[in-house]
Amino acid sequence: MRRTARRLADGREIVYFDDDPQAPPRDAVDTRDLPAQRPRSEIRLDPLTGEWVAMAAHRQTRTYKPPADLCPLCPSTPGRPTEIPEPDYEVAVFENRFPSFAQGVPEPGDPVLGDLAPRRAAVGRCEVVCFTSDHDSAFVELSPRRARTVVDAWADRTAALGRLPGVEQVFCFENRGEEIGVTLHHPHGQIYAYPFVTPRTERMLRVAAEHHERTGRHILGDVLAAERAHGERVVATSDHWTAYVPAAARWPVEVHLVPHRQAPDLPALTDAERDDLAELHLAVLRRLDGLYARPLPYIAAWHQAPVRTGRELSWLHLQVFSVLRTADKLKYLAGSESGMGVWINDVTPEQIAERLRAAG
Repeated sequence: MRRTARRLADGREIVYFDDDPQAPPRDAVDTRDLPAQRPRSEIRLDPLTGEWVAMAAHRQTRTYKPPADLCPLCPSTPGRPTEIPEPDYEVAVFENRFPSFAQGVPEPGDPVLGDLAPRRAAVGRCEVVCFTSDHDSAFVELSPRRARTVVDAWADRTAALGRLPGVEQVFCFENRGEEIGVTLHHPHGQIYAYPFVTPRTERMLRVAAEHHERTGRHILGDVLAAERAHGERVVATSDHWTAYVPAAARWPVEVHLVPHRQAPDLPALTDAERDDLAELHLAVLRRLDGLYARPLPYIAAWHQAPVRTGRELSWLHLQVFSVLRTADKLKYLAGSESGMGVWINDVTPEQIAERLRAAG
């Protein structure tokens, strides 16, 4: 894989990843007249939960559902420069023009509730990952070779963002479909570099620590072994990975892809594990699209170890889930889920696993 880093007109970084050794050099210049970025986002601590909440009011003006001929993620053409200056590309990653977290963010003013609700600059970084230059494609339509390049791009950016000042956790994810809230239809994902460890990760690390203290083993390792032995919720397997519907799935459609070896994050995967992941990821996405015989809206979320803490307790895995509970009905996060965080699923994990196996 060839990696080429360049700068956009306003100073943001763009990195091209090419798996084709014959790909042209990535030396196009961004000709747009863009103002310098001045994000002023901040994070505030919720005094009742102890969780950080990001405030990024400048994102209200971000691009919203543009027509295909004005897509900012397509390659640039004569007279129509986009976020990607090249006339074509394989995989491209660039700093988000409307970031929730960024480097050089100024510290906010006084706390809004004194010591009860401290404020901090939302230091970090947000990046956009374009999986292909084809506007009408999707991740599921990538070749295994191109999917592997995306895996390498995720690993590269996880390592790079983890070295930035103030970053505590790196989160790679993909939102697909308008039902999820996607506002740009070009196949892409995002990467957030947070200035704190996220609440879900903190909770999982706490559970992992308690389990390890009791048993000397990792909780996800035990879950993986039990799922593989039981088999009823397993959707697909490969040499290095297993995909299964979790026994306590929250979402009407939810699949976890877990490596057989404990690895804290994507950079820690071997070449063989990355090759295997690219194949299995595509296979699972094909099954998901076959579930209702339509493109499934989903979120694909990589759970990785924090940068500086809990790495020995972390076990990398991908969580893919959807809000679609039937072919034409959505799962709404209503009173119990949104108000109390208590999830109620309308279908059993065993039923979904059986249907996903059949969909393949």
